[in-house]
Amino acid sequence: MTTVYGATDDAVLVARDDDETWRTDWRHPAGRIECLAASAAAPERLFVGTVDAGLLRSTDGGESWETTATFGERVTAVTVSPHDPEVVWAGTEPSRVFHSADAGDTWTDRPGVTDLPSADSWSFPPRPHTHHVRWIAVDPTDPARLAVAIEAGALVRSVDGGETWVDHPDGARLDTHTIATHPDAPGRLYTAAGDGYAESADWGETWAHPQTGLDRRYVWSVAVAPDDPDTVVVSAAQGARSAHDPHGEAGVYRRSGDDAWEPAMDGLPGPDGWGRPVLAAHDGFYALSNHGLFRSADGVTWGDVDLDWPDDRREQLPRGLAVVS
Repeated sequence: MTTVYGATDDAVLVARDDDETWRTDWRHPAGRIECLAASAAAPERLFVGTVDAGLLRSTDGGESWETTATFGERVTAVTVSPHDPEVVWAGTEPSRVFHSADAGDTWTDRPGVTDLPSADSWSFPPRPHTHHVRWIAVDPTDPARLAVAIEAGALVRSVDGGETWVDHPDGARLDTHTIATHPDAPGRLYTAAGDGYAESADWGETWAHPQTGLDRRYVWSVAVAPDDPDTVVVSAAQGARSAHDPHGEAGVYRRSGDDAWEPAMDGLPGPDGWGRPVLAAHDGFYALSNHGLFRSADGVTWGDVDLDWPDDRREQLPRGLAVVS
């Protein structure tokens, strides 16, 4: 059975595919949601980071919730390690990184991120006095390697589980929103950023910037085909205003190998009248938008999962998406 967890501003969608018939429900944890994570190794356990209620955990597929940590700050990123579902990483605003080795029961700070030289220039435009961790990625071939997106100003890395940090490398995007990895492409990073798309083949040491065909450059989300590390799908808009407006405009694009990006909107709403979707890959690609949940086998043609999408969700942006089975 495939289970999809999707977060909007104030609710979590739980959609389960039972013999091609989707059963759906909405769960309502406390607080305003910023991020969501789950693991196929523990599919009933999920984490939700919030603006005002800390980091929440459910162990029963969203039926009930508990606060596992507050950190005293906004929780803006959460990731379950692909190596061990007991290992969880969380990021906050202001930018700090935390680690748990027991599925969120206890947490330790991984200091030093804001001691990096570039930290003096970090700033989040809507609240320019601060910045936050937008995404944490763990190398699927090395549990000690981390890539952390700071919104806005840096992509920082660690090769020792957050004991020490490496500052923003030349060529990396400055406003990274999402980082993807692939188990069949060791060391590869795929980044969706407000200042464009970028890839690295050596865990961030050097970067390429394939943009041909990507006529919207404010890139929000990225997902990579499970069976092909060279097939990538992104969501993007013309700018921040249109991306973050539920009635704005956003597009989805697909790229394979060295080909140019091509629009991949067949079966999707928009591009006018919807906010930027969030993407995930599992048995194909999934896209969560303010108009519903969509699935594609190839990232080209999409179909909507059979949902009775609530009208009030059309006024909310998607905050996170995880697909497990």
